[in-house]
Amino acid sequence: MVAKLDFHYEPTRMRSRIGRGLMTPYEVYTTYLAMKKHFTDVKYDFFKYNGKTRSSVSAFNKRRDKYFFERMSRKLSDDEIKMYFISNFVATDNPSAVWVGEIIQSGERNYQNLTKKYQSLTYTFTQECTNLFETNTLDQIFDCSKGHPIILKAYLSGDISVECATILDLIFNYTKVFDRKLMDPVWETVSLKVKKYKPFINIDIAKCKKIIREMIHD
Repeated sequence: MVAKLDFHYEPTRMRSRIGRGLMTPYEVYTTYLAMKKHFTDVKYDFFKYNGKTRSSVSAFNKRRDKYFFERMSRKLSDDEIKMYFISNFVATDNPSAVWVGEIIQSGERNYQNLTKKYQSLTYTFTQECTNLFETNTLDQIFDCSKGHPIILKAYLSGDISVECATILDLIFNYTKVFDRKLMDPVWETVSLKVKKYKPFINIDIAKCKKIIREMIHD
């Protein structure tokens, strides 16, 4: 039932909270470690721990891929570095398997894709939700009484993006309901990604709520 879903939004730590400055190569490296831990460790929160992880300058200096972090330090701002790593961890089904070599190969493409998404995020959200709500009611979309709900199937099939799934969770908090009812490794993976992505989503949630209300009452 819809009543079991929390139609609310508590202010989260948006992208604007990510500071700007000039990271050293070592700080770029520790940001990579912190982002990976954030997206793979249930207990770790990038904001709570201020991006801190166990690492050492001496270990960093011995890395053969140190040049990558040096280049990132010169090329990108602090905001861009963090979004660069975020783009790579949300682009994969298995963030724990992401390593520096893979980021070197596909990181720029993932970053550009995410940048383009954010340029038209509200439009994309509207289009994806329109397709989702055209043939389904709100109750049907979040009904998990018979297994995978429609919203999860839509995400797994690529009909909605991880951004859309995450924004809908910011509005309805459906992951809290599904976590209690779906004992499923597929859902557990998606749930972790959505919940870890939420603090970074930069969008007008009030406007998204209005879009959904208009679809529901149309």
